Amino acid sequence: MEQQTMDVSQQEVWATVEAMNACWTQGDPAGLADFFHPRMIAVTPVARERVEGGAACIAGWSWYANNFEIRAFRSQEPKVEVFGDAAVVSYYFDMEVAKNGVTSHPQGREMYFLVKEDGRWWAVGNSFSANP
Repeated sequence: MEQQTMDVSQQEVWATVEAMNACWTQGDPAGLADFFHPRMIAVTPVARERVEGGAACIAGWSWYANNFEIRAFRSQEPKVEVFGDAAVVSYYFDMEVAKNGVTSHPQGREMYFLVKEDGRWWAVGNSFSANP
């Protein structure tokens, strides 16, 4: 696929998503409090129910980061669409993780919905899944 050329606002949104991912994949999942809106909602492949609230979302990301050794996280082919003070971001990812001496390579796709409040971008919606 062709790489998207991003304007300044798209670059700002993408930098926010990259910073979020760096938090939880590089040992600081609590840092997501600077990015996850208090009213964030996530739909994940591991539970039927949606995850409601920034604190609950941080707890989910923290659980993963604390239960797996995340050796690598790579995002690819980001697509960023900005609509005024709202943005949708999708990308593909692959990871290298280990648990109990077993290494795996999860791959999937992720989508964030962000809003700009008080001059900064906040994640308000997330959905991710393994590649079909």
